[in-house]
Amino acid sequence: MMAYDDSNVFAKILRGELPSHKLYEDADTFALMDIMPRGDGHCLVIPKKASRNIFDVEPDSLAAVMRTVQKLSRAVMKAFSADGVTVQQFNETAGGQVVFHLHVHILPRFEGVALKPHTGSMEKPEILAANAEKIRAALADS
Repeated sequence: MMAYDDSNVFAKILRGELPSHKLYEDADTFALMDIMPRGDGHCLVIPKKASRNIFDVEPDSLAAVMRTVQKLSRAVMKAFSADGVTVQQFNETAGGQVVFHLHVHILPRFEGVALKPHTGSMEKPEILAANAEKIRAALADS
């Protein structure tokens, strides 16, 4: 396995070098909107500690990520009146991982509505901002 590369996009976001639509932050984790969403409310949870993926993350860091995933999953269900939620996490290129900093996808889901394909095109910033505000409001209410 390759070593962690601290020039990845999530490491830059954590250092404040790149902007993001922050949803939640605690001592161990950071949650943000996915800028190439597969549906409204698609967001991500990342650990603050450097970890390439599931294979090298410290157990305590992984546990913190999953606590935040649960918190954000509840918030997106409420914020978007979703019927369910899909949680995804990919490891290494063959497993579908594109950014090599551990991250967990949270996607609100609706009966009969398929996810958009991952096209690599970015969502409009004003839509991301509006969706982020809905999630932050739901977090504040919980």
